[in-house]
Amino acid sequence: MQAVPSGAAARLICLVIGYAAGNLLTAEIVARIAAGKAPAEIGSGNPGMANIMANVGKKAGFAVLAGDLAKTWLACLAGYYLAGETGICWAGLGAVLGHNYPVWKRGRGGKGVAVTCAWLAAWPFPWGILCVVLGGVVTLITGYLPVGAVVIPAAAIPFGFLFGTAEQGILLILALVLMLLRHRDGLARVMQGKEQKKLRRKHRSPDEK
Repeated sequence: MQAVPSGAAARLICLVIGYAAGNLLTAEIVARIAAGKAPAEIGSGNPGMANIMANVGKKAGFAVLAGDLAKTWLACLAGYYLAGETGICWAGLGAVLGHNYPVWKRGRGGKGVAVTCAWLAAWPFPWGILCVVLGGVVTLITGYLPVGAVVIPAAAIPFGFLFGTAEQGILLILALVLMLLRHRDGLARVMQGKEQKKLRRKHRSPDEK
């Protein structure tokens, strides 16, 4: 029977592995190759897929997405071998923390949407994938990226408690807290009616047709 200290050590290692992987901001590499600039100098300055895709191009945006997914899945795979499904959750949480608050950029990272989606696609599988799809649908219907982003981890929490342990469910709650923190400004603008709607066609007036 595994001793508690060993289990705690394995969880800490999973968290550290995830954090190290999350620190690799794919957008920093892609932006410099595709545009010759740092993400901070492009659009909103956010080192994430949405900003790079909107201001550099689709190929660059998908390259950022692929990198963010890959780094998270590799961390989650390492976590699985170290501590099973619980290890996936700790590594996933670490990846989100590393992406959002990279030490080498003094905590000025991305918003963690793609990384969170990659984590949830790994666990709780397959329910996490449904949560990602639900978040996408909410974004398409409302046009608000912050709302869809928050829906993704929020929807995963019940599945975490139903099909996992209380510890795993709590880690998903922390994922929601991180998402709320990174999108609090956008959510505030949504409530004030000031947030720009995306992914929806603008309706033109008869005079514009």
